[in-house]
Amino acid sequence: MRSVLAYTAARLALFAAAAGVLYLLGARGLLLIALAVLISGLVSLVLLSRQRDAMSAAVTSAARTGHRKFEESRGREDDPATPS
Repeated sequence: MRSVLAYTAARLALFAAAAGVLYLLGARGLLLIALAVLISGLVSLVLLSRQRDAMSAAVTSAARTGHRKFEESRGREDDPATPS
């Protein structure tokens, strides 16, 4: 799950950078937050595509593993030949 943490940290850094620049340009309050979210989101689409793909692969793999383990345990539970 290292890729999830790396992607999240990069998104937060982009947001902080965008908010800092906007603050220096005079944006305040809700306008600052809204513009920082919009700008950092657009920039992350371009700059963080590799990290996003790696994160997506890690999350998908973990979900598949969890689903497989769940199905295996459910199968053991439903099998009358297996002693409890």
